[in-house]
Formats: sequence, structure tokens, C-alpha cells
Amino acid sequence: MWFQLITIFPELIEAFGRTGLIAKAAEGGLIRVDALSPRRFATDKHLSVDDAPYGGGSGMVMLPEPMLFAMEAFDQNAEASGVARARRVLLTPQGRPFTQADARRLASQPRGLMLICGRYEGVDERIRDVVDEQISMGGFVLDGGEVAAMAIIEAVARLVPGVLGNSSSLSEESHAAGLLEYPHYTRPRVFRGVEVPAVLLSGNHAAIARWRRKQALLRTRAMRPDLFARLTLDAEDRALLDEPEPTR
Repeated sequence: MWFQLITIFPELIEAFGRTGLIAKAAEGGLIRVDALSPRRFATDKHLSVDDAPYGGGSGMVMLPEPMLFAMEAFDQNAEASGVARARRVLLTPQGRPFTQADARRLASQPRGLMLICGRYEGVDERIRDVVDEQISMGGFVLDGGEVAAMAIIEAVARLVPGVLGNSSSLSEESHAAGLLEYPHYTRPRVFRGVEVPAVLLSGNHAAIARWRRKQALLRTRAMRPDLFARLTLDAEDRALLDEPEPTR
């Protein structure tokens, strides 16, 4: 998977690409992360990438030419490498909220992923005409798209085959099946008076699986009722939810 970033702060993405699992995946040839600044394609002596909006108003708007030229430079690089043009994604508060389903969709598509990071008051509206989709990280505003881009890279890259050492964990983590993940415990057995649930120490794998499913259901119902409302519960799930909780 080739991640192509359009950003006026490529150093942020480059530092991110040298860290943790992303760096390991890149070193192994499983992913590639490149960042390109639109300033390289600015046409004035000040290397301007923004200007005042027509019609007045506060803030500055990112110029369309440097942004589009940077996007086209990546396209030309892809063509020279014999690969398809990347899917263009504009990161904007006006986009559709990013979900785990989007991460799976983007990880499974055969093209690279171009993440276009706006700044200031946003990008010239005509840039929206040349992207494939628009994504938001939620109902809040960031100073730019770089943090959102890094979140998307991490969410998508970990789904690329071979990136995670234990790929089976993907099926159990939060949102994988529309549920939040069950609680996890490790040593010590007792920490500040709170003991690990006895079932996890029992060695009874069927009982552990049952407990984990119940806790995932309870946690989702309590913390994400919107997700819980979309679940289709079978008879066993309903029985688990009806069981009384053991006292510590």
C-alpha cells in the first residue's frame, strides 16, 4: 500500500513514518509513505500556497494550483512506476466521518491512497472536484489534515496483510464486529485491591470466550449505544445480557 501525502508540513509525516509499526512495515516493503509539499509547485518568489478568499472574510484559503500540481506529480510518479493512480482523499471537516469499515475498504482496494491535507480556512472549492472522496475524523475541527492523515494511515496500514504480527487479533479488537472490545488484564493478579476476574484464571476457554462476549456486549451497550442499536443479537447474546453480574 502506497500512502501519498499532500501537506505543507512533510516533516510531520516523515517523522511519523520512522516510528513504530509504520516504520517496520515500510522497512519490510509492505507499505510506502511519501509526503510532498505543494510549496514545491508555488509560482511566486514567496512560495505562496494560500491567498485571501474572494468575497472577503477571515482566514486564508489554499490555492488550487500548487495543490493540484502536487497531486499530479504523484500521479506521474505512479505512472512511471507502472502502478495505478492513487485514490484521492481530501481530509476536511465537511467529509463523511471515518469508520473502521472505511479502513477495511481502503486497505482492500488495489490502488494507493493519496491523502490531501488542507490548512488555514480550507482548500479552494475546485480541489473538491478532482478528488475521489472526502473524509472527516469527526465532529470537530483541526488546524490541518496531518493528524487526521496519520490516523488514517495507521488504521489502514495495520489491515494490510503481514503488517501485524498476530493477524488473528484483528477479528477481536474494537469495532471489528460492530462491538467494542472486551476488557483486558495482565500482571499483577491484584492491583490496588482490584483482582483479575476469576474466569480469566480458570483455564476454561469456553467460559473465557463466553465472558469476553458478554463484556463486549455490556461495554458497547453502556459506552456506544449507537453501535449497540445496530447489532443483531441472537438468543445466546440475549441470555448473556440477562445474566446477573457476579459481585467481586
